[in-house]
Amino acid sequence: MLKMMVIGATSAIAHETIKHFASDGAELLLVGRNAEKLDIITQDLQVRGAKRIEPYVLDLNEVDKHGDLVQYMIDEFGGIDVLLVAHGTLGDQAASEADFAVTMQELNTNFISAASILTLVGNHMEQRRQGSIAVISSVAGDRGRGSNYVYGTAMAAKTAFVSGLRNRLAKVGVNVLTVKPGFVDTPMTADIPKNPLFASPAAVGEAIYKAMKAEKSEIYVPFYWRYIMLIIRSIPERIFKRLSL
Repeated sequence: MLKMMVIGATSAIAHETIKHFASDGAELLLVGRNAEKLDIITQDLQVRGAKRIEPYVLDLNEVDKHGDLVQYMIDEFGGIDVLLVAHGTLGDQAASEADFAVTMQELNTNFISAASILTLVGNHMEQRRQGSIAVISSVAGDRGRGSNYVYGTAMAAKTAFVSGLRNRLAKVGVNVLTVKPGFVDTPMTADIPKNPLFASPAAVGEAIYKAMKAEKSEIYVPFYWRYIMLIIRSIPERIFKRLSL
């Protein structure tokens, strides 16, 4: 049975993704900072067929505790076959502009904490010469935009980090998938007016599950964001800087 660690298990996208792994009978360690939400998700996944589920309460910004987390999974589950990294915050761009401490918090949450977990689990999988990693980044990292460039910076850094990790671990049989969602109708985007480009968490979760099973390297979800971002990246800077995006 697959032994799967889920970082940010209370996120809507993570929950929808791991429903599929639960149906496969996976053993799951669900990591998040909200114990109540973890318990609700644990109960839901139990009825879907997961062989074993344990919640693990942790604020992922406490990177000094990541080593204990990974070692717990190794000791109690016998190793890590699959890792899904799905935690993060959208953040307040205006607040970040006004106070660099807010910017640092966003970068720590959305990039540094992910890089820490990926380093530890990547090393574990490299030693075992097997495993699968999926990391949720964002289309926001494809080009900096005035409306959310702090969040976009974290996503760009995460995407580059995961790309390098994929290049390194491919040589030992470990697959690493970068997931770039566009707009998804989740609690994170509750304050954003909805439009036809928004996808459901269920559709995104299913796409991630299928991409992991197919050992893909990178996906945009929904698929059309690949072409939207191609257009955005192609706009000349002299024009782009006059746009309000």
